[in-house]
Amino acid sequence: MSDSAGRVVTVPDRITKVFASGPPASILIYVLAPDKLAGWSRALRGEERDYIAPPYRDLPALGRLTGRGSTANLEVVLKAKPDLIVDFGSVRGTYISLADNVQAQTGIPYMLVDGRFENTPAALRLLGKVLGVEARGERLARYVERTFAELDAALEAIPPGKRPRVYLARGPDGLETGLKGSINTEIIERAGGRNVADPGDGRSGIVRTSIEQVIVANPDTIVTWDRNFYRTVWENRLLAGIEAVKRRRVYLSPVAPFGWIDRPPSVNRIIGLRWLSLMFYPERFNLDLASETRRFYKLFYHVDLDDRQLERLLEWTKGRAP
Repeated sequence: MSDSAGRVVTVPDRITKVFASGPPASILIYVLAPDKLAGWSRALRGEERDYIAPPYRDLPALGRLTGRGSTANLEVVLKAKPDLIVDFGSVRGTYISLADNVQAQTGIPYMLVDGRFENTPAALRLLGKVLGVEARGERLARYVERTFAELDAALEAIPPGKRPRVYLARGPDGLETGLKGSINTEIIERAGGRNVADPGDGRSGIVRTSIEQVIVANPDTIVTWDRNFYRTVWENRLLAGIEAVKRRRVYLSPVAPFGWIDRPPSVNRIIGLRWLSLMFYPERFNLDLASETRRFYKLFYHVDLDDRQLERLLEWTKGRAP
């Protein structure tokens, strides 16, 4: 069969174990067929473990073949004895070359699955079929398609100039961000926000900025997943005049078991899309976030959230009251 890069990959009729080349792929495999996941790209941390189904919390940490800080090698892959290797993300030439080389050296088929946000339904269907869980892949794909469709219908009535101006604050000082168009911020733009980190020259990726640049951009909404930044932003005198801080529109994203905004950019962002659209346009979405979170975690992560788990997840997602 053909993968997302157009490569012809000979996939075994029966697949019992899959090696994920990086964190995005490990999540995709886990949500579709957790029993087939050979291991995580890194060991799950304390709070993350609580939001993963018990049988899979202690899967081995196998490292990653792709991305910055690659830690796995071919010896690790061979020792895991997978029937298939999957990468979920970019299908550019660099990743095609890596897949071809690893496949040639190990004899293990290596599939590239397009990880663009808009391709999520197709990715779920493709890998669901490959792993023999086609019906589950279809169910998850339809959930994502409904999410996209509901959002698009609401955004049709909102002119671009009326949409919130959003800054993604990464790190404890909030001065790392993602440029418009980058994979790290596409969820903000997909939810109807305007990324204020827009150099206007087509550049994308993660950059360092300055407080002065943030003040000039004057976002009316700030999103972060760093608790240290969220705790201190309200007392930061330099940021006190920014519209987002004055209006108490600084929102903290959950990160367990995976980030709702990024970290990594995989299907975990779908619940983040639900949350952001509600924060950006509360008057347009009749959504009970608590109920939707329970539903998503059951459907995608195979866990039934108790009240304590749900409260911990959503504790700071609504910003602070004026």
